[in-house]
Amino acid sequence: MLFTQEEEARIQEAIRSVEQLTSGEVRLYVEDFCDREHPVDRASELFQLFGMFNTRQRNAVLIYVAEKSRVFAIWGDSGIHQRVGFQFWDAEKELLKTHLQKEQACTGICLVIAQIGDQLKQNFPADPDDNENELPDEIIYG
Repeated sequence: MLFTQEEEARIQEAIRSVEQLTSGEVRLYVEDFCDREHPVDRASELFQLFGMFNTRQRNAVLIYVAEKSRVFAIWGDSGIHQRVGFQFWDAEKELLKTHLQKEQACTGICLVIAQIGDQLKQNFPADPDDNENELPDEIIYG
């Protein structure tokens, strides 16, 4: 397993903290091996599989990590992608890559969640009267 119980709790708290301030949704999927040539293909497939495209404002983000394959991807739905563009995602991938290479997966993921959250808060602030948690916050292990 990639994370200790304490690290899992940190990641889930990072997700919950972000989602309290935005209508956006963030999920983390972790598996051992990526069976696709490109991890972004797997991330896209999982995004569809888990119905993450069904958020009202199309502002869900999936962070995908295949630990033993040593690959990852970040997939943002059309609503958030239109607002932040490729340059933002590239910066987030670099940040995560740096931390994964240093064996600091939890820290890197939490930092990426926070930065994605900043963009989600800016572009999709929470409605104080209606901020339904549209997707579960737990880490998904495949």
